[in-house]
Amino acid sequence: MPQLPPLVDSRILRPAETALALKLVNKMDLLRLKTLARLHARGLPPDVTWEDLLQEALTRVLVGTRRPPAGVPLVAFLAGVMRSLKSEHWRRVRGRAAFHDAVDVDRPREDSREIDLPDPSPDPERLLIAQQELTAIEQLFCDDTMALQIVAGLGEGLSAEEICAAYRISRTDYDSARKRMRRKMLREGLRWSPD
Repeated sequence: MPQLPPLVDSRILRPAETALALKLVNKMDLLRLKTLARLHARGLPPDVTWEDLLQEALTRVLVGTRRPPAGVPLVAFLAGVMRSLKSEHWRRVRGRAAFHDAVDVDRPREDSREIDLPDPSPDPERLLIAQQELTAIEQLFCDDTMALQIVAGLGEGLSAEEICAAYRISRTDYDSARKRMRRKMLREGLRWSPD
């Protein structure tokens, strides 16, 4: 007895295969999208792969939840969809972390325990290290009054404009002193962090 072919195709196609079959993308576009998906998947947790990003972006276009605007190449549009999927993932993760890290201190619960909150002030060792570093910087610039004023202002958390106003320094002199300080610190093998 001859076998009749099935009336319905029972194969399950992945969104990428469907997009190829519908000629929404060609093989070269699919390769570009795979490369972009790998870039967007960097830094995501191992349970979210680049394939997941690509398949989800293609699915959203195929289902119609994301429609590409006229005149925008589909590869560029799908790259934007993958970027937004990555951002959506991180927003979800940050929301969960904020929810779980919140501590309700106003209303004690029946099963609550005491919580030891860390003291924000530095411990004696950190205070000593900070004092030694500050002394070393002051000795490094002991012959430069303007540099010492800038160090004092930065230590108080002042901005460049506030330092200039507090010590009556012109912006040009401030910038020159900062360059001088940077060069001297680099010569001494110290790190420099610009403001």
